Amino acid sequence: MKAVGLGIAGAVVSVLAFPPFGPGWLILIGITLFLLGLALASSRLQGLFIGTVYGVAFFAGLIWWISELGLVALVPLVLLQAAFPAAYGWWLARYNDRPPGVWPVLAVGGWVIMELIRYRFPFGGFEWGGAGNALSDQTWARDGASLIGASGWTVIVVAVAVSLVLLIQGERGRWLWVAPIVAVLVVLGGLPGRLSSVNGVAGKSVVIIQGSTPCPFEHCPPDERLRTFEQHLALTMMIAPGEADLVVWSEGSTGGANADPVQNPEIGQAIGEQARRIGAWMLVGSDRRLSDTEWINANVVFNPDGEIVGEYRKQHPVPFGEYIPFRPLFDWIPALAQVPRDMIPGEGPVIFDLETFELGSVISFEGSFSRYAREHVRAGAGVIVVATNEGSYSTTPASEQLIGMTRMRAAELRVPVVHSAVTGRSTVIDSSGAIVSDVSGLGTQQIITGTINPGGGSLYAIVGDVFFYIAAFAGVLMWWRARSLVGSGDRFLEEE
Repeated sequence: MKAVGLGIAGAVVSVLAFPPFGPGWLILIGITLFLLGLALASSRLQGLFIGTVYGVAFFAGLIWWISELGLVALVPLVLLQAAFPAAYGWWLARYNDRPPGVWPVLAVGGWVIMELIRYRFPFGGFEWGGAGNALSDQTWARDGASLIGASGWTVIVVAVAVSLVLLIQGERGRWLWVAPIVAVLVVLGGLPGRLSSVNGVAGKSVVIIQGSTPCPFEHCPPDERLRTFEQHLALTMMIAPGEADLVVWSEGSTGGANADPVQNPEIGQAIGEQARRIGAWMLVGSDRRLSDTEWINANVVFNPDGEIVGEYRKQHPVPFGEYIPFRPLFDWIPALAQVPRDMIPGEGPVIFDLETFELGSVISFEGSFSRYAREHVRAGAGVIVVATNEGSYSTTPASEQLIGMTRMRAAELRVPVVHSAVTGRSTVIDSSGAIVSDVSGLGTQQIITGTINPGGGSLYAIVGDVFFYIAAFAGVLMWWRARSLVGSGDRFLEEE
């Protein structure tokens, strides 16, 4: 029962590392407790149970706000995500009796492999809950992220947690394991953001229009989208000419049957007039029906002449929220009738040349993944817009958690992020991951202003998750060798 209790305690502390709680370094304590519980597991079955308990408690505590969509949304997602630490616990418990040096490498490598799979599968993956993302409120972690990314911090957090487990257990040779970790931390502490750059462009003024909806956190047909557009337009009319270089509306601020700027010329003309009057570039979020079965989610960009110059289409639709995988298999679930059409994903990044800097954008759920913002920066973007809605999640911590992840996107890529929401929280984040504007309220109508300095990318933007893959490769090599290590610890040390 002690081992199971450690797993539960680890899950609770891990949840407390994320917004709206914190500080983020609590994730180290949470994972240490979990790994200590696994180290005490007497069998693979017990390892499976400890991993399951940790996974269910952690993900249920972290993403409970999905219950706003109903238990039919929350329960399957929690169980699916919990299956990953459950499998990890079942697998790692097998090696608890192996010689010194085996378990630590397998614990780190196995965790990384677990996360690599979880971030990609199924249906494109789910990066919420990544250990590195918990550190977004820590300045030292954001500095180091420009070198190794949030994924690299996940490796280090787990490696330090493993070191703490070894120290607690008094394992032989524990200092040889701790020393390299300390060395890496010293290097990261000494090189905060050194391998990043700014493109030399003077500060640009950005204005976020959070127009909210006529009925925040609820649906009020039939003209909800049109009235949402009108509220955003009214706030935009309050911006003085020349006051902004970039004006950002959020996901779902236009679109629907009667408020799409592409299909409805009057809507496009009204937005274009504001772009001309202010003399600013404008980005607005729009969803567009293509047919009775398909639709797209896009960010539409206007130039200062009021013309539409292009759009970015969301690449990663939310499964069971924006499309139904294997739809015929789930027709029996009444709640899924709320998703009558499937979103058609876009293909790759789209970069907008704003004359003095390059702009990239991602939409909502995509902001939680490192890979989508990174591919925009690799394509030349010096500023990233994260356009989101958050209207389905009421006053829960969902918006704060997403801002935490977009702060890490800014820090690891060394570009400013404009985080714009309809009813969630909106803010401006600089290239260090620091918040440099007001943070809007939930469901409020507000104008958020800030100044951004377009970035030039980072080492992480170039090399990506290489630290992740090195740790995974080391874990695979040790696993291959550990399969034949059934002798004593002395035999293993002699082979070394």
